[in-house]
Amino acid sequence: MRLSPLAVIAAIVFCTGFLAAPPLLAQEQEQESTEPLEEELPEVTIFKRADDTVTEFRLRGKLYMIKVTPENGPEYYLIDREGKGQWVRDDSARKLAVPTWVLTTW
Repeated sequence: MRLSPLAVIAAIVFCTGFLAAPPLLAQEQEQESTEPLEEELPEVTIFKRADDTVTEFRLRGKLYMIKVTPENGPEYYLIDREGKGQWVRDDSARKLAVPTWVLTTW
């Protein structure tokens, strides 16, 4: 069965429309939510403990990361990876994208 050139052109235009639609929808959704909500901003608390400066990072009231800056020595991070209160030292935390939010669920 041979298709006419007009049918081939119509099919190409139809498929191109479907391929272009998802990026356009994503751009519209991204433009709507460019400003973070007040609840999504982390709360940062800084205080001195002995010779160390401790910075606590909380999201929605839950402590998820602690940065410790000793007076003499390099800074280090304590991270609760699973949210169970088990703190692990992580010197590469500056490279992490913390916190990780659940954007949508179905």
